[in-house]
Amino acid sequence: MNIVHVVGARPNFVKAAPVLRALSRHSGMRQLLVHTGQHYDADMSQVFFTELGMPQPDIDLGVGSGTHAQQTAAIMLGFEAVLSNAKPDLVIVYGDVNSTSAAAQVCAKMGVRVGHVEAGLRSFDRRMPEEINRVITDQISDLLFTPSQDGNVNLLREGVPAKKLHLVGNVMIDTLVRLLPQAAAEDAGDVPERFALVTLHRPSNVDDPGQLKSILAALESISGDLQIMFPVHPRTRQRIADLGFEARNGHLRFFAPMPYLRFIALERRAAVVVTDSGGIQEETTYLGVPCLTLRENTERPVTVAVGTNIVVGRDPRRLCDEVQQILLGKRKQGAVPALWDGHAAERIAGVIASST
Repeated sequence: MNIVHVVGARPNFVKAAPVLRALSRHSGMRQLLVHTGQHYDADMSQVFFTELGMPQPDIDLGVGSGTHAQQTAAIMLGFEAVLSNAKPDLVIVYGDVNSTSAAAQVCAKMGVRVGHVEAGLRSFDRRMPEEINRVITDQISDLLFTPSQDGNVNLLREGVPAKKLHLVGNVMIDTLVRLLPQAAAEDAGDVPERFALVTLHRPSNVDDPGQLKSILAALESISGDLQIMFPVHPRTRQRIADLGFEARNGHLRFFAPMPYLRFIALERRAAVVVTDSGGIQEETTYLGVPCLTLRENTERPVTVAVGTNIVVGRDPRRLCDEVQQILLGKRKQGAVPALWDGHAAERIAGVIASST
């Protein structure tokens, strides 16, 4: 069976690594890895391939940055040529980035089967580009691999045939489980005994100067009681610089984007994680670390219903209040969702092998 994997951004790399590994254990599987180049610098891309033990991409489309339309169009043009040459039996796409929906659309128009890993997630907020990518990809995929039962419910409601759905669990947790021992041994460097870990990259938080300024003010206020470690996404760093913001008390510390192992080493030790990332909501739920999500909604409601996640909206005052509750010992307790056991990729490989 000839399989093409499409990745473009670092969350894709974390999800694809275990699937590549699991499929390699099945005979007759020929795999080609295509990197669209959506995340292209060393901190956001190359270091992840190294730490995750992934093979180097067979093809790099090198699309780089741009508007959503520019990036999607460039991926579609480049990937069409790949499909024409590779003639795969199945293309596997991951998550909800532009690379995901662009590759899936090319496949649908060229009659190539698509498998979508992390299907069925919904925020029900069409203002999010990722939500558009999810809906489009799921409607044209042939094999839909869902991480939790809510994904199946969403897809059935949207009219996707039940025979296409496969509840397999969370492949991001596969990578976390495999690399936790290495992360535990990772030298985290100069780390406070108790700290908050922060990540922000959503346009609703960082592209609105007023909102970003309010969040930074809240973080500086929190840092009076709890030191803050903030690995900063390149776009977020530029927006902070545009504001002319500088932390005053030395307890709000900015860092470059971190390699996977170092970030996990910090995440598992954090008193609380503040984020607008989807994947981090999942990782903190597995690790049992309190998570405060700076968004109005989440496409991963199982992290709220079962896990340690609290969606605080875009209200910096509520963020401060929830951090204080955690510091007072009144943190939310959670559990690990069903099938988040480190074996999701094996289940995906089994489905693919039996679909030939």
